[in-house]
Amino acid sequence: MSNRLPPAWAKHLKTQPSARAVSPKAAAPKAQPKASPPRSQADDLLLRQALELQAAEQLPEAEELCLKVLARTPNHPLAFYILGTLGIGYDTEKALRYFARAVAEEPRNPYYHLSLGETYLKLSEFTPAIRHIQQALALKPDLVEALCALGDAYNSFDKGEMALPLFEKALKIDRDHPLARIGLPRALTSLGRMDEAALHLKAAIERRIAVPAAYNELVRTRKYTEEPPELAAILRELRDPGQMSEGAAALHHAAGKALNDLRRYKEAMDHFKQGNLAGGQKFDIGSYRRWVDAMIETFTPELVTSMAAYGNPSEAPVFVVGMPRSGTTLTEQICASHPDVHGAGELSKLRRIANGIGLKDSPDANLGKSVATITPELTKTLAAEHLAYLRERAPAALRIVDKMPHNFELIGLVGILFPNARIIHCRRDAIDNCISCFVLQFSEAHSYSADLETLGLYYREYDRLMRHWSKVLPGRIFENQYETLIENQEEQSRRLIDYLGLPWDEACLRFFDRAGSVNTYSNWQVRQPIYKSSVKRWKNYESEIQPLIEALGDLAEV
Repeated sequence: MSNRLPPAWAKHLKTQPSARAVSPKAAAPKAQPKASPPRSQADDLLLRQALELQAAEQLPEAEELCLKVLARTPNHPLAFYILGTLGIGYDTEKALRYFARAVAEEPRNPYYHLSLGETYLKLSEFTPAIRHIQQALALKPDLVEALCALGDAYNSFDKGEMALPLFEKALKIDRDHPLARIGLPRALTSLGRMDEAALHLKAAIERRIAVPAAYNELVRTRKYTEEPPELAAILRELRDPGQMSEGAAALHHAAGKALNDLRRYKEAMDHFKQGNLAGGQKFDIGSYRRWVDAMIETFTPELVTSMAAYGNPSEAPVFVVGMPRSGTTLTEQICASHPDVHGAGELSKLRRIANGIGLKDSPDANLGKSVATITPELTKTLAAEHLAYLRERAPAALRIVDKMPHNFELIGLVGILFPNARIIHCRRDAIDNCISCFVLQFSEAHSYSADLETLGLYYREYDRLMRHWSKVLPGRIFENQYETLIENQEEQSRRLIDYLGLPWDEACLRFFDRAGSVNTYSNWQVRQPIYKSSVKRWKNYESEIQPLIEALGDLAEV
């Protein structure tokens, strides 16, 4: 990404055609009744240079100039704002802090509120996200990016029906805005309205708007039984020499999905490989292995047991964990179909707590020192805050499910904060699980999945860590094997509900009829009755995936 400014601001800053910077007047909405005090020409010059460095991806240099402005002109809102944008994609907490300071200094600037709201949204903090995005709209009702951001927020908060009118309004203001054109069908998809979503995605493609993303979304609205015209069109798009790497990645994955549906497996795998290659993601498996070593060394059974004495005794939290594509969404949907259970989706709150106390997956992390800072009082505070965060979503539910798969890394922290929490570990055939990750265009947070060998080695680290947690919390973790659930749906579902400490309810067998939004790569699958075609799916690709099988070693049940 060559410019780290969010789209709304990038456009706003271009009001000065001769410079990449922003004038004092451009930084605030025209409707602002009280003009900002004039800023010195020296500050403006430094901030223009900071923007140029930012556009060139020279982020440390850009940050240095912003800090120089703040040293001379404390509380300069635009300097705070640019510093916030430098954290996007790298340090979300840093972005949050600086955007909040920009808002405090210039509370009537809609763009500051929008960026702060979008950052809260990345952290699954839906209430402040919605509040700030609504404030942006109160200040500038026709701000399309804010309408779309609010739609995304409602969609993420399982309120897809509230998102639809926002995207529709955005399209009335700008019928060709990419965020609106893709956002509306995405909301429809989350509600299970696949045919309507497909119509809107086809319209976006016809209008040449966000074409690669639209194709990638379109092929996921249905399962193909005969070759669709879209496949030839996708292949034509891939022959365009001007196709950017991100677009090529999306198109390759779209082609691969369609070909996989048609059982043309070798061609499909070729496209998945090219798509992951085009994404250019790299993962340091050695660094990750050292971090897993440190987690195992730090979170001993004795430490977790002693610290759990100060945790919150609530039985409401339920954590569904495992590798992505291991059945976490299906498991959550079955549980959430029970009248006393709320499915909250994938929440990043636990990760945020972990990062705050220094449990980051980082080569320079001192995990022992970080855990030592978790005093009894801090344990009580963090657990109470987390419980309030969950309760905000479902005040009356007896159980609230957080199905963030990668919380498998933080089960020791769960054991400390919530000694009575339920933990459901979703397992799946290792090769099937890995292949299901490999064939999706995951975000950079899942860069381990872009290379077959790396993916297999990563899976081994996940397995090693989960075996450790089983020793730390013996008998506490429910192992939910995907293949067992597929083979004996009712029997395994009853075990799940019994583990939650709830009476059986027949609604859990009809999870696919459940109302509400589903926001996951599995949003088509979870609206279907259970099917068995995903079991041993990897055999379709056996000749193409030897690096994965070799990396998995004894975990590969060949």
